[in-house]
Amino acid sequence: MAEYKIAVIPGDGIGAEVTKSACAVLEEVAKRTGNSFAFTEVLAGGAAIDATGDPLPEKTLQIAKESDAVLLGAVGGPKWDALPGKQRPEAALLGLRKGLGLYANLRLAILFPQLRSASPLKDEIIGNGINIMIVRELTGGIYFGKRGIEASSETLEDGSPKGMEAFDVETYSEGEIRRILKVGFVLAMQRKKKLIVVDKANILETSRLWRKVTEEVRKDYPEVEVEFMYVDNASMQLLRRPSSMDVIVTSNMFGDILSDEAGMITGSIGMLPSASLGDPGKPGMYEPVHGSAPDIAGTGKANPLATILSCAMMLRSSLDLAAEADRIEQAVQDVLAQGYRTADIAEDEKAQILTTTQMTEKVIEAYRALA
Repeated sequence: MAEYKIAVIPGDGIGAEVTKSACAVLEEVAKRTGNSFAFTEVLAGGAAIDATGDPLPEKTLQIAKESDAVLLGAVGGPKWDALPGKQRPEAALLGLRKGLGLYANLRLAILFPQLRSASPLKDEIIGNGINIMIVRELTGGIYFGKRGIEASSETLEDGSPKGMEAFDVETYSEGEIRRILKVGFVLAMQRKKKLIVVDKANILETSRLWRKVTEEVRKDYPEVEVEFMYVDNASMQLLRRPSSMDVIVTSNMFGDILSDEAGMITGSIGMLPSASLGDPGKPGMYEPVHGSAPDIAGTGKANPLATILSCAMMLRSSLDLAAEADRIEQAVQDVLAQGYRTADIAEDEKAQILTTTQMTEKVIEAYRALA
């Protein structure tokens, strides 16, 4: 039997509550399998700023590197909004991704049958359901490009001064594009063999490079049907025909935006798990797509299911415990089928609304009940 080292980063807001729930579920996995989990809690985000002045202390990154996987809650909140960019809580996310070499973010948007009525889309649009894997490039693009702010001596067309001028540069290399495309193609082969590459090639030079590299990589995956789609059109098609979409691969910023949209059409962003992966053998980082929601922190209203489902992705992708991942996902569906909800997914008055702790307990009970 194995002992798995998990770096736990609660972060800010509801992060502490949802990671506590996820760890409780992992403890049940340990009981079933005979394996064990060694949890090491470390600081990042606003909590780290308050404690150390640094959104990502070196100790946190070091422990993360030495772990088998990283479980992250959420970072950020209005308390730290006035800080400069590199000192904000979100800088911890960029630092963790870069420091761990996590270049592929997998965001799974599933509309559970039990939550069909919670989707804002019409039933005829939902069709046979929604199950979309969004593969977002994670360490390149505008989030990591050159940036700055400076005074400009130029004027506008009417002669008035431009004043201060800010810039954020989008940069991508062939190597960065090729490796994320391979992740997308491999996932497409495992699913419906359909891949949509989202870009803005009519305007952006970086997007034209994405298309060029895609044409090269697709030769290694002749069974995969490839569709190119501009990002503005992709945002519309997610609302018009989401059931026809399977794997989407795209850049850092486009993936960030589209995955949040996908979360909304599946009923609640509180249901979306994610995995951030790098090269094989390196620790992956697993986190819910939702934010820190400081307005409900400590109230017991946080939905723990996205974080619990992120743990299922962890078991499957980093710890080679696919059967237990399947059981967790089934347990979540069973709990939803029984009518249990947290407030964010309570679509009607018949729902039995539970607190964060109560929902976690129900998932654990359902997990235990599975053969």
